[in-house]
Amino acid sequence: MKITFKGDYALKILLDLSLNYENGLVQIKEISKRQDIPVKYLEQIILILKGAGYVRSKRGPVGGVYLAKPPEKIKVGEIVRLMEGSTSPITCVSRTEPSKCNFVRRCPFVEMWTEIRNFTNKIIDGTTFGDIADKVKTMSVKSPDYSI
Repeated sequence: MKITFKGDYALKILLDLSLNYENGLVQIKEISKRQDIPVKYLEQIILILKGAGYVRSKRGPVGGVYLAKPPEKIKVGEIVRLMEGSTSPITCVSRTEPSKCNFVRRCPFVEMWTEIRNFTNKIIDGTTFGDIADKVKTMSVKSPDYSI
């Protein structure tokens, strides 16, 4: 599995919205600034997330975007698959995009690739945006201030 900028940005957008879930609407320009994502690219990703039902929006000068459901109900794996496709390290063990070669029945690597896929899925499907938001909040509290 490889995470592209598109996937990374989608994860950051949902994390930002998760951290601001209690506040409601968040302006796209604010997300862009905090997450260092170009506005035009952010808007394209928001459209994908909106189309998949993860994000809702409100138009107008006081408009913005917000999560369609609580962060605890959105798994990281859902977003990774939405943006990147299969989580398999190689297509012969993909559940969604399988392609078998003639060598698959006697391939010594199939078991290893399957274990990698399963382990990856276990982690990303067992982690919600609520979990990641909690981790960020804990990191912020524990970070010492070195200013003088």
